[in-house]
Order: sequence, then C-alpha cells, then structure tokens
Amino acid sequence: MPITDALAAQLDRIAAFDSGPYPVVSLYLNLQPDQHGRDNFDSFLRKALADRLRTYGAHGPERHSLEEDADKIRAYVENVNRAANGLAIFTSSGAGLFEAIELATPIDQNRLSIADQPHLYPLAKVLDDGPRYAVLLADTNSARIVVVAHNSVLKTSQIEGLKTRRHKMGGWSQARYQRHIENYHLHHAKDVVDRLSRIVADDAIPFVIMAGDEVIIPLLKDQMTKELAEKIVDIVKLDVRAPEHEILAATRAMMEEKDAETDRERVDALLDAYRANGLAVVGLEDVRAALEIGQVDELVITGAPDRIEIAGPTSGAPPAARDRVGRPAGSSEGTGPTVEERTADELIVKARQTDAKVRIVQDASLLASIGGVGAFLRFKI
Repeated sequence: MPITDALAAQLDRIAAFDSGPYPVVSLYLNLQPDQHGRDNFDSFLRKALADRLRTYGAHGPERHSLEEDADKIRAYVENVNRAANGLAIFTSSGAGLFEAIELATPIDQNRLSIADQPHLYPLAKVLDDGPRYAVLLADTNSARIVVVAHNSVLKTSQIEGLKTRRHKMGGWSQARYQRHIENYHLHHAKDVVDRLSRIVADDAIPFVIMAGDEVIIPLLKDQMTKELAEKIVDIVKLDVRAPEHEILAATRAMMEEKDAETDRERVDALLDAYRANGLAVVGLEDVRAALEIGQVDELVITGAPDRIEIAGPTSGAPPAARDRVGRPAGSSEGTGPTVEERTADELIVKARQTDAKVRIVQDASLLASIGGVGAFLRFKI
C-alpha cells in the first residue's frame, strides 16, 4: 500500500473512532533537530503530559486511561524513527485507540490536546500538503522515475537501456550505425514512457516533472499519449543520478506553485457552481447540513482555521476548549483547539466518515467571501 494511502486509511480509522466516555489525546511533535543538532520536543512532552494529568483526579477511569496514554506515548517517542520530521499520535487507552503516524513533513508546532474527539485538522493539512507527483529523469541510456508526496520520496523505478558509443566511420557504414543508435534511443524512450504511464495510472499521479538532455526529451514527448503529456508541469535540469534531496529541492517550489494554481481553479469552480445554483453550497451551516446527509462530494476548507466564520454559540459547533467533564482541554499554549479549529475537526471527521474528499486551500483569501468553507455536492435535494 502506498504511504499516502496508508496515511489516509489511518485518518479514516481515527475519524470513525468513538471513544465513548474516555478522553482522546492528540499529540503533534516537530522532530526536526535545531541548529545544534538537538531535539526540542523532549522537554515540551515531559511538561505537557505532567501538566495535563495534574488536572484530572487521582483516581477514576479517565485518569487511568490517560496514565496509560502517557506511558504509551513516552515508550513510542523513545524509539521513534529519527529520520522522521514530524509525529502525530492519537490515543485513548480506555477505548482501545492508539495510532502513531511518522511524517516526512515537519509539524510546525508541538501540540498536545485532550478532548472528547481527536484534533485531526493538522493531520488533514499534512495529507493535503502538496499533490503527489512523479519526476522522470532520463538520458539516452537510463532513466529513473521518482514518485514524491508530502516532501518525501515514496518509491523509485529504474530503467536501464543499452549503452552506446559513437564510432568514427565513413560513408554508408556511418549512416547505418547512426540509424542503429537512433533505433536504440527510440526503443529506450518507448520503454521509459510505458513504465511512466503504468506508474501514473497505478498511483493516480496528477503531475509529472521531466529532466533530461536535448536528445531524449523530444523522443519521450513523441511517445506520450495526449493525456500523459498534459500532466507535464515543467522540464528541469537534473542529472539522471541526482540524489533524492536534490530532486526534492529542485521540484518542491514549482509543485507548491502548481498546487496553489489548482486551489484557485477549484475555488473558482466552486463559486461558479454555487452562483449558478448548481451542485455546490457555501458557508458553515449549509456545508454542515450537507455533510450530515452524505450530500458532500468534496469539502473545500481554508488552511487558516481562524478564518472560518462561526455563527455563534447556537451554530452547533462543539465547545472549543473543554473536555468531556468540563476541564480545559490542553495544547502547547495551555488552551485547547479554538472554536474554529474544533469546527474544522468536526467537518473533516464527517467528510472522512462519508467518503467525501477534503481539499484544504492554503491561501485563506480565496475562501474569505464564503466564510472559509464550501462543498461540491453529489446530488441536489
């Protein structure tokens, strides 16, 4: 199972989980070392866990569940893969939940919250952070196809052709040898495009970046179907043997720009459908109502949760900073997720439970006119 599919499956499991009377711990850690090569999350974790446990009574099922949660978290973090840049843990021992997700994408802020539902919005942002794409690096003798998502390489496919050398000949022999070389190059290009086509189809890859010399690039393009050629975002200068970190560095910025472009196009389509009284709704209350009856095909939500317009205390949003028994639900700043973040959690959970896609739009201004949230619909009532 591809890494992104596994992450989506974990998100779905957590979204579908009912913790009953037990609190749910949601922990996000930035595992990146500082400029001195030291980890910065250990002291945060020790203090945050102790501070949260202190707010619960010394006995009772909630306290017992949280103590088990704390033990499990400490044991997992002690052996976490240091190559990971971020970590998300969701646990409710009393209810039988423990999901740990190691991420190549950094977490921007250490956060710990305890509430009656998991805080999924940051994880959904990671899942939506940049599209999956393929990088094709090729010359006339070899090629690599690198599949990237969430700022990490998911897999690499290698294609080796026949190495050829130019010989000095004259007349007819030279022309025949040149045709022989060109046929090998053409055959290699066909093999590469066939492999790329299979990977793009199997992994549902929407975009391709190419890197190659002036000989192989035209041959590759000539072998591509119209559908595959339309997925090409750009052609960059990278050696076929470039290490993975160079590939990521050379392609990330252009893919972020492409992702922003597709966000703009999707929001425009949403607004057009809404204006035409088509298959779209906008605003929190209409989106929430559509999610409740499984009407939503794709939830479109702002990447800045504070820009979600909440109608007020009667809007139906869950309380922002209280756990099930009324205590403040803690995070790295000592308060729980905001009303807006809890509302985003609610919408994302319902979307995942009803098989609706989720698109998080990083540019908050694009959704500002509709209160930060809208949805494409499967059907109209």
